[in-house]
Amino acid sequence: MSALFSPLTLKGLTLRNRIAVPPMCQYQAVDGIINDWHKVHYASLARGGAGLVVVEATAVSPEGRITPACAGLWTDEQAQAFVPVVEAIKAAGSVPGIQIAHAGRKASANLPWEGDDHIAEGDQRGWQTLAPSAVAFGANLPQVPKALDLEEIARIRGDFVAAAKRALEAGFEWLELHFAHGYLAQSFFSTHSNQRTDAYGGSLENRSRFLLETLAAVREVWPEHLPLTARFGVIEYDGRDEQTLAESIELARQFKAAGLDLLSVSVGFSTPEANIPWAPAFLAPIAQRVARESGLPVSSAWGIDTPALAELAVKNGQLDQVLVGKAHLADPHWAYLAACELGVERPSWVLPAPYAHWLERYRSA
Repeated sequence: MSALFSPLTLKGLTLRNRIAVPPMCQYQAVDGIINDWHKVHYASLARGGAGLVVVEATAVSPEGRITPACAGLWTDEQAQAFVPVVEAIKAAGSVPGIQIAHAGRKASANLPWEGDDHIAEGDQRGWQTLAPSAVAFGANLPQVPKALDLEEIARIRGDFVAAAKRALEAGFEWLELHFAHGYLAQSFFSTHSNQRTDAYGGSLENRSRFLLETLAAVREVWPEHLPLTARFGVIEYDGRDEQTLAESIELARQFKAAGLDLLSVSVGFSTPEANIPWAPAFLAPIAQRVARESGLPVSSAWGIDTPALAELAVKNGQLDQVLVGKAHLADPHWAYLAACELGVERPSWVLPAPYAHWLERYRSA
């Protein structure tokens, strides 16, 4: 039997397979409100057969957006717009998930295909970015952020809680906290961006404080029977990899103790000077170590875009769940193709009948 197509049970949910569509920003929202683009996009991904579909990074506050076109969850109107998306994902047999986020110093940016850089000073589309310290990311994101005071930190933590409540009201059954990719939470953890000298900076304990406090606050309002997960950059590829990884694993242990159910293992992306060794499934061995030493189930992405690689990662115990991103954009029916390639009996079961009937006849012809 295929390991990739075995069910995955986490808390009160059982996913039909180990394939997940990870958050992939669409940059099509208006004032944080999603629209018909998102409804069609996520419905098609869910119909393709993945066990889990996680909606793109959704900002917990206006200044937490990456770009002006990012989805938001700071108003009830925004939450209601997600309801048809949730219903479409469920109707297709997938579990609907959402990632809630604050972009920190990487916010107020142009769309990727319009420069992927900070919006110019004086442009009314932009806004003041926020971060643990007044340290710019650099490269194409040169804006110096405002250092958060304690009241603002508490406010943002509350924004995560409010967004989690709205996600639940909209019907989402899987919640992911975006603690990765150089955004706000990762910026608190990383010494590249955190130069604070108070309780939120300096030691590992202090740099972990915002992440753990946010997790604990969200845990209080998110139901125990539904998975609460996080995406976290455990390594930076900046020459201090072993130290960063050891600290990340210690934090992962604390995540588990605080009620996290699964960790999506990624890269920190906290410095433009990183030398990332891009290769197929390059994070899978690191994710396996994180799982082994923290006790958390793990998922990961980055270069796991072929059925053979995905199958091997699960079969070898490196990952509990495989995140297949861009390959799903290329073909929303990636799961069906994977089932065919891996010799899954009657692979058409991963698709709804209007697709499965004809594709099965096509394969048999």
